Amino acid sequence: MGTVPVYRWRLAPDGLATRRQLRALGLRPGGQDVAAQVERPRRRREPLVAYLYCVEQAKPVRPMTPAKQAALAKANAARRVCPECRRDAGYVIPPSLGMCTPCAFPEEQRAA
Repeated sequence: MGTVPVYRWRLAPDGLATRRQLRALGLRPGGQDVAAQVERPRRRREPLVAYLYCVEQAKPVRPMTPAKQAALAKANAARRVCPECRRDAGYVIPPSLGMCTPCAFPEEQRAA
């Protein structure tokens, strides 16, 4: 990748967008190279960098297929099942606990 233009925060020209901005427009970069980057300065740390893509060269987002939708539903369901008691917790199990709340804190349940 060659040298790309660098713009300061909020000073990028029209026609360029980040991945999130493209997604909000229903677009994706579509394999194009980075057109520019924008930097947001921070105190005592490296600046935040966002890559910009040409909106004109962007392609539409691929539609969700039934197979993809089924796989996504299965993955989300797996995030709700407690590995200890094997029950659906009714919420996404926090990675910090690694199990549902009743399994993580059994003494609180007995006290109630």
